Amino acid sequence: MSGNNEKPLRVLVAGLGNMGRSHALAYHRNPGFEIASLVNRSQVELPEEMTGYEIRPSFFEALAELKPDVASINTYSDSHADYAVAALEAGCHVFVEKPLATTVADAERVVAAAKANGRKLVIGYILRHHPSWVRLIEEARNLGGPYVFRMNLNQQSSGHTWETHKQLMKTTSPIVDCGVHYLDVMCQITDAKPVEVRGMGLRLSDEVAPDMYNYGHLQVLFEDGSVGWYEAGWGPMMSETAFFVKDVISPNGCVSIVMDEKAKSDDVDSHTKTNVICLHRAATGPDGRFAAPDENLSMTGEPGHQELCELEQAFLLKAIREDIDLNRHMSDAVKSLAVCLAADESVRTGKAVRL
Repeated sequence: MSGNNEKPLRVLVAGLGNMGRSHALAYHRNPGFEIASLVNRSQVELPEEMTGYEIRPSFFEALAELKPDVASINTYSDSHADYAVAALEAGCHVFVEKPLATTVADAERVVAAAKANGRKLVIGYILRHHPSWVRLIEEARNLGGPYVFRMNLNQQSSGHTWETHKQLMKTTSPIVDCGVHYLDVMCQITDAKPVEVRGMGLRLSDEVAPDMYNYGHLQVLFEDGSVGWYEAGWGPMMSETAFFVKDVISPNGCVSIVMDEKAKSDDVDSHTKTNVICLHRAATGPDGRFAAPDENLSMTGEPGHQELCELEQAFLLKAIREDIDLNRHMSDAVKSLAVCLAADESVRTGKAVRL
């Protein structure tokens, strides 16, 4: 279906932080969209090619007045569900940044509203649009389970990045904010249901609220016997050693993303650019030595952060225009969020949580 002769979809973009600005730029550059307005509580500086768009302070007023086709919600996590439901009930398709909501009940409420109103809901799982992660998932599935998942993303942050992290931690802990991506990857590799989660965390700074923690890790058990851990820490005290581990192990071998040794943990492109995927097979020959050498799958010419946001919004457009079935997409988003929120509960209670 060619998108060229169709009218562009009018989109209202709420939230102009790091992700919101990148998504706004993606709509601006895609002829299938037309920005109706931007929403942010304060006036912020926009990329040069986007000067001229108005920035309104109220999402609900803009929604009622402008009647956009699409609402793009990139605000802090605690407003995601209410904004998304209001937009869906107003007849908009919705893109919402991860995490979909701050409770499972709210996440389910958003999914129910999308289904009830026959609208598309795309959740901002950027790794789903990343060629290397798509390849990692494919190679891991080819190996066959059960799996061991070893994943982390720690960020040694200071200055502006640490300020952003402290803002995020007013509503969401690092293992929830980033963990949903990696739990989503685990759930795409094993179709088995997650059954139990354990979490632990520690507050490593007086600049973080007493009931919040800036370091945490979770362990998850799946129905097929697969196990996994995910670790996330933010702040000036974090170590740059082994801050990026992306490893999937099965009885038949393992597949890993290998990071450039010079990469810095708070560089947003280093969270998505992967350089090399290493595939190792466990099979041995008659002499007991490995039958095949490790394969390094070079992923040169990878998309950077902005290009990934553009791929993600191109997917949203395609989902709307071609009426793509997003049921699995939505249920996976709820499932990965449920695991991370259970981990957060486990951190706070000191007990494992059965799902």
